[in-house]
Amino acid sequence: MERARRLAYRGIVKRLVNDTKRHRNAETPHLVPHAPARYVSSLSPFISTPRSVNHTAAFGRHQQTRSISVDAVKPSDTFPRRHNSATPDEQTHMAKFCGFDHIDSLIDATVPKSIRLDSMKFSKFDAGLTESQMIQHMVDLASKNKVFKSFIGMGYYNTHVPTVILRNIMENPAWYTQYTPYQAEISQGRLESLLNFQTVITDLTGLPMSNASLLDEGTAAAEAMAMCNNILKGKKKTFVIASNCHPQTIDVCKTRADGFDLKVVTSDLKDIDYSSGDVCGVLVQYPGTEGEVLDYAEFVKNAHANGVKVVMATDLLALTVLKPPGEFGADIVVGSAQRFGVPMGYGGPHAAFLATSQEYKRMMPGRIIGISVDSSGKQALRMAMQTREQHIRRDKATSNICTAQVITS
Repeated sequence: MERARRLAYRGIVKRLVNDTKRHRNAETPHLVPHAPARYVSSLSPFISTPRSVNHTAAFGRHQQTRSISVDAVKPSDTFPRRHNSATPDEQTHMAKFCGFDHIDSLIDATVPKSIRLDSMKFSKFDAGLTESQMIQHMVDLASKNKVFKSFIGMGYYNTHVPTVILRNIMENPAWYTQYTPYQAEISQGRLESLLNFQTVITDLTGLPMSNASLLDEGTAAAEAMAMCNNILKGKKKTFVIASNCHPQTIDVCKTRADGFDLKVVTSDLKDIDYSSGDVCGVLVQYPGTEGEVLDYAEFVKNAHANGVKVVMATDLLALTVLKPPGEFGADIVVGSAQRFGVPMGYGGPHAAFLATSQEYKRMMPGRIIGISVDSSGKQALRMAMQTREQHIRRDKATSNICTAQVITS
């Protein structure tokens, strides 16, 4: 509409200027015919009439009416009019090419009625929103958010990423260029960042082997639970989770346990009992979900004495000052990389990690980046142990839930 106003005003001014010039040159008074226009001004009949001509008479003799479409005054920031796609006529043509009169007929013949909804009403959203309306709606929703202070615990923390890191890594295509499982080596910069991530994880956890990240901490814990089950070849079907673990981690493990036919037991640390002989692994939090830091040395020794594998969920930033889990004797260490610069994002998911010993490397989930040599004998990075990948082993793959988000950590 703003564009329409500008065009209309521009036409009015042009007519006034021309009329003034003719009047000064003593031209013979006559009416200037209107050129066809898309826009209507209620002043146009009078403006085109010379001053020497009676306005009322001129208006009577040359009264003009120009129609304007209702669509022209509707909001112009709608999605359909700007969508670069097939027009209705083109859709009909495509449907006829497939042997149907209309695209609706094609859909009716393709989509089973048993999975369709009779109607789908969304109150004010049913007719759709314009861009400005949608922006206002999102502003209204955002105004309802309540921002609370983040205290230690629960695995989510505010972060700050220095500008130099953002500029030279986050915005550097040599680092963030995507790769696929089938062509990983073409993105050496990205593989280098993942290798750096693995190196940091092994240094902080005190374990020799790390993957290039999993989806989030809860998923990583569930994958570790599956590893414990596989290490003992499914002979023990109980997995114990300490009550000092993050609640979201406990919930994810319980959900995933159903698929593995595992029994999950949640217990206080001092009440954990292995006497049943059916426990394959135990999960503890270090530091705990409420921030407490415990010495797990004796706990790990006791678990190992009963043939139980120990999974320790931990915090990377805390490990810069705390004793590494590997020195306690933990078998598997998992956690989130959110602390290393990823915004909280209303709960994630955030890239996680999993570290373990060389003994269990064939059972590890997630991708592993290794150092090799290229055809010229130069050092090159590659995705190692690809027999674990879904593009080779398919249903036996262990890398189905992973992410490259560690590039942001």
